[in-house]
Amino acid sequence: MKNRLKRVLDRFGLALAAFRIRELWRSLKRGRRSRQALDGFPIPPAKLIVLVTGSADASWYTEGGKLAAESISRTLDDAGVSIARFQSVFDFGCGCGRVIRHWRPVTAATLHGADQNHDLVAWCRRNLPFAEFQSNTLEPRLDYADQMFEFAYALSVLTHMPEDLQQPWMSELWRVLRPGGYLLITTQGDEFLQKLTETERISYRAGRIVVRYGQAAGSNLCSVYHPETYVRERLQGRFSMVLSRPRGAAGNGNQDIYLLRKPQ
Repeated sequence: MKNRLKRVLDRFGLALAAFRIRELWRSLKRGRRSRQALDGFPIPPAKLIVLVTGSADASWYTEGGKLAAESISRTLDDAGVSIARFQSVFDFGCGCGRVIRHWRPVTAATLHGADQNHDLVAWCRRNLPFAEFQSNTLEPRLDYADQMFEFAYALSVLTHMPEDLQQPWMSELWRVLRPGGYLLITTQGDEFLQKLTETERISYRAGRIVVRYGQAAGSNLCSVYHPETYVRERLQGRFSMVLSRPRGAAGNGNQDIYLLRKPQ
């Protein structure tokens, strides 16, 4: 019934508007006032948390961000790398800082975040002064110099981006990474098969990407599913695959984690 309603709304061009109303309702229904977290920095207002997590639950904002940071650290550790060794870290799709705020106690690296939502970036600039933030457009390019970062991550970013934007963004992340630098991405893989229709499952199992509501690129309404074969054969491009962790992204709905490296 839910999917049928979405299809009807989509047919009349109303899916994104309905989705935005749903986000607003969630922020009003379950919203909480901003308060200080244990790290001493504020919690974003409910309307911003909803944009990032789909829920106004402030506790999930903090806990989910912590779990995401732990998943990143654990993946790097498995590859014999530590977040503490990097001098520059980039959070692509930083949202309202739910993950980047967890790096301040564990690394002396310069921290940078970018997001296409200007409101999220503005909040980060005002409230997370230990890092630098900038806005980006839906399509590349980032306003960073070539080979600026040693480590970049994109948590649940490619999951909201149609196929024709994905390789350009992978190329742009290649550009801003130093030779030998690492890129960590998460995707919706086998964990999410139950959400797909039978036709979509057939396409997914044949190694093809599944994109829903591609016209709403950059929003949580746009939802993309990546088979592992697609990531390895097409998405990773010039990067080398260091390791993969199916269902390894604890703070992002058990999405799949891929750690890639730009050759020296």
